[in-house]
Amino acid sequence: MNKPYRINLSAALMTFLIAWSIAPAQAQAADKQGLSETYTQAIASPLRTDADRAADAARKPVQFLQLANAQPGMRVLDVAAGGGYTAQLLALVVGKDGMVWGQATKPGSALEKRLATHPQPNVIAVVLPFDNPVPKDATKLDLITIVMNYHDIAYMPVDRAKMNKSLFDALKAGGHLVVIDHSAKPGTGVADAQTLHRIDEKTVMDEFQQAGFKLEQQSDYLRNPADPREQPFYEMKIPSDKFALRFVKP
Repeated sequence: MNKPYRINLSAALMTFLIAWSIAPAQAQAADKQGLSETYTQAIASPLRTDADRAADAARKPVQFLQLANAQPGMRVLDVAAGGGYTAQLLALVVGKDGMVWGQATKPGSALEKRLATHPQPNVIAVVLPFDNPVPKDATKLDLITIVMNYHDIAYMPVDRAKMNKSLFDALKAGGHLVVIDHSAKPGTGVADAQTLHRIDEKTVMDEFQQAGFKLEQQSDYLRNPADPREQPFYEMKIPSDKFALRFVKP
């Protein structure tokens, strides 16, 4: 008399277990789709300049944002922010609940003009030395980026070990550091940093790992095997070969 009840209960339990196992995958897919749409909207934002859009073909902003795992609400430091291409793009992704600090060692007219033309309350330009590039209020950061500028820092009178340790300390546990730069030939270290504006990928990996970071991902999205790595990137008729590294603070 109780058999039909047990069968129905088993069927209900099986249905629940299947739904329970599928739900996380569905939620993950929805989150991924939502993040993809956020990236698309950020890249298409009217706040970005014509020069930004012209640079997109070479810089591949979608792949960059994916590597950085940039998300709404994040607190981000962009080291050596330059004209603000990266800082503004990240600010558009992190949104009103996030914050981006764009660091430079001296005031930059290009970044100042960008922010004056299209003010963004979640972007703060800060002037600090590379030895100590983290603003006092930029604590528990989710993400730090150094895009095509570590080679410049390498030939300056900068204590890179001190700088890298300060970046490590500023990140929260599980936070990420993304470093992208022009590739030098293996084994050259920083020898080509000032002349060719390139740096050896292994040197970068070693220096950040010595600061406590763990290498989490090496991306090939900016690789160009046709680059002989014998010229400065600005003298080349083809894109330079670039490495893209993501480190994590354990």
